[in-house]
Amino acid sequence: MVTLQTLLACMCVIVLGACGSAYVSPDVSGFGGDDGVQVVDLSPAVVTHANRSAYQPQDLPAAFSRIAGGTTGPRGAARLPDPVFDAQARPGAVELRVPPAVNPGSYRIGVGDVLLLATPRGESTVEELAGLVAAQNQRQGYTVQDDGDIAIPDVGRITVGDMTLAEAEDAIFERLIAARIDPSFSLEVAEFNSQRISVGGAVRNPGVVPVGMTPVYLAEVLASAGGLDITSDDFAVIRIYRDGNLYQIPTSDLYSDQGLQRIRLVDGDSLFVDTAYDFDQAQAYFEEVIARAEYTQSARANAIAELQTEVSIRRGALEESRQNFRDRVEFGAEGGEFVYIAGEVTTPGRFELPFENRAVLADALFDAGGWSASTGNPSQIYLMRAQENSSYASTVTAYRLDGSNAANLVLATRLELRPGDVVFVAEQPVTRWSRVINQITPTVINLGAAAVN
Repeated sequence: MVTLQTLLACMCVIVLGACGSAYVSPDVSGFGGDDGVQVVDLSPAVVTHANRSAYQPQDLPAAFSRIAGGTTGPRGAARLPDPVFDAQARPGAVELRVPPAVNPGSYRIGVGDVLLLATPRGESTVEELAGLVAAQNQRQGYTVQDDGDIAIPDVGRITVGDMTLAEAEDAIFERLIAARIDPSFSLEVAEFNSQRISVGGAVRNPGVVPVGMTPVYLAEVLASAGGLDITSDDFAVIRIYRDGNLYQIPTSDLYSDQGLQRIRLVDGDSLFVDTAYDFDQAQAYFEEVIARAEYTQSARANAIAELQTEVSIRRGALEESRQNFRDRVEFGAEGGEFVYIAGEVTTPGRFELPFENRAVLADALFDAGGWSASTGNPSQIYLMRAQENSSYASTVTAYRLDGSNAANLVLATRLELRPGDVVFVAEQPVTRWSRVINQITPTVINLGAAAVN
């Protein structure tokens, strides 16, 4: 009589013999022939050969390489109209118009002036004033900033703008006292840069003349500009433009009347030596110069605003085009290029090849999380590629990477991917056996239970 143990043994033999049918493990089998698979172990030479296959990454649309202002043409103010005022013939006489006498009072410190601060010689003063200059041959200058302040080390910023020299001395004195520093010092203006008189026209050296502590007179300004640049036969008139009013002094009157030479000029005056004689024309000339300057400034501002608007429109159009492309890629309307990843990896799926760049085996492998440490066989990592007209491979070439030697992973960073490649990681032998056992164990238990019953 057949015992239960004998029956169970026979059943186990039958089940184990059918393991090949009960569990099919994915694997890469290499064999020859026109339709076979050739397994090639990766080496530097094999990587070089595999990378020779023709491939051009997909290009991004042109919208991704353009900039918003790349094709805009040059901009600027439109051409100014030609001046309408020409020099006139020499007149018989020119009306004398003298500017009213002015007395601006004491000089007031302004932006750009350089103040010179000095202290008496002495060791204690040097130590106490620190950043201040203590000896006359070591005096320090301080420039008045755009906010009207000067900055003195160890004292701080002191407002002196629009002050007379006496008022500035009082302000500095109070700050030195507050800082517990010996307030013995002297103050003077070393450079006068805030108040100016402009000189132009028929003079040898057109430019600006600074206004200082002492009054500035018409004759001095003309001398500072190198004198008049006219011949003895030339007619000239000195135009003085002040506070929107135009005055004129013929040079013949200037030379004959010393009082005219002592006309005091003040900050903001514009002096122009003109060979024209018509007062109204001279005034219109000044107005035209101002109008042309304002027109140029306005035209430039309009051009900048127009350019900014155009750039904004172009930037919006480019961004819309780029977003449309992203949406088409997201919904699969644009033909993406993929590499497929299977086997014992953390995240099977597909890897999208980048635009305008080349990816390598390591990119796809580690994008999928790498091989499974518990089930993957690092010595059986394959990159399978369909080959056409290959001199040494059959229809499909399986490039095998032995990742059990970590040094070989360098090859994975060199082997380039191609569209349609398949990356496959085989399972470990013990994993295959474990999965077989897991599949047949319920069957054996059920058979044993049936035999007992």
